[in-house]
Amino acid sequence: MANFKLVRIFVLILLSAFVFSSCIKDEAQNTEADIVSCTVEGDLLIRNPVITNNEIRLYVNGWDDVTRVAPVFEITDGATIEPASGTVRDFTTPQTYTVTSQDGQWKKTYTVSFISEDIATNYHFENMKWYEYTNKWKPSAEPQKLFHIFYDTTIEGTDMEWGSGNAGYMITNSSAPAESYPTSQSEDGFVGKCVKLTTVSTGALGAGFGAPLAAGNLFLGTFEVNLLNMAKSTHFGQPFRKMPQALVGYYKYKAGEKYTDKKNAVVPEKKDEFDIYAVFYEVTADVPYLDGTNSLTSDNIVLLARLTDKKETDEWTRFNIPFEAVNGRKIDAQKLKDGKYNLAIIMSSSKDGANFNGAVGSTLYVDEMELFYE
Repeated sequence: MANFKLVRIFVLILLSAFVFSSCIKDEAQNTEADIVSCTVEGDLLIRNPVITNNEIRLYVNGWDDVTRVAPVFEITDGATIEPASGTVRDFTTPQTYTVTSQDGQWKKTYTVSFISEDIATNYHFENMKWYEYTNKWKPSAEPQKLFHIFYDTTIEGTDMEWGSGNAGYMITNSSAPAESYPTSQSEDGFVGKCVKLTTVSTGALGAGFGAPLAAGNLFLGTFEVNLLNMAKSTHFGQPFRKMPQALVGYYKYKAGEKYTDKKNAVVPEKKDEFDIYAVFYEVTADVPYLDGTNSLTSDNIVLLARLTDKKETDEWTRFNIPFEAVNGRKIDAQKLKDGKYNLAIIMSSSKDGANFNGAVGSTLYVDEMELFYE
């Protein structure tokens, strides 16, 4: 312990020296080229904008006019954006913006879409694309393909990406092959390909952040790394204007051998289990989305569908889970029409993976899933 304290002191001294030396030199120009926030005048949006690495999704109702809209962007210090923030454009089709860093060496292109249709409701897990990493210090270098991203297509033809925690695992083990990430595509599907979710160790670095393992997960929503509270990195839910009735699909599952808690201590009497569930919840100013801390406990949840009759099995097993009202809550018809509800479908190879409890090696396969609604 004494040696650890000495190391910490040494690191702090080095950091202090670095900061001091930086202060007496000319400040380097910013190399970041990011859109930080996006706003649209009036009450056009029914959700806060969803901003990812290269995309911004702006949710509106189907009757809204998006032929002349002027989004306003906040970008990183010193960067420029083309076309300029506040430019009026026709968003009946997606539009692109290019952000250039202050030093002029780095560019990033964002696709901005106004979305009015509901999510896809048939999930075959055949569609996969790569998360590609480009070294900002070597823009000419070939992008690295790191992990799998699943997507489905709506009736209107819009791609709907699934979220996963792969980006968090990438921080702890970026050199791992895509098949070793917690969430990946497998050839061993019920029909064709499927999603494979595996609970994996995050090594010493992950343990240092209080997250010694990463459960394989797949969900409707986005993932934004929150190092202060990793369970809040998952942002569950997308707008859905219909009444969900049931979630149907197929699974296979095998639990890992040793169940451990978030301190990485073995819990001998505990056996891991998977989770598949869906929640339909009201979006409010204080609850714009659910996350790993409240996805089953929030008072905003109106309907819940959760698989309870589950087992370890090497055979594809069909499930059919109905949505049921939570604590007598009911759907408000006008709020439903106005797009004030989100649907989140969530799958995990370890039921308590959001709290970093589970068994390394637990593996869940899911395929041919369908959401029924009215």
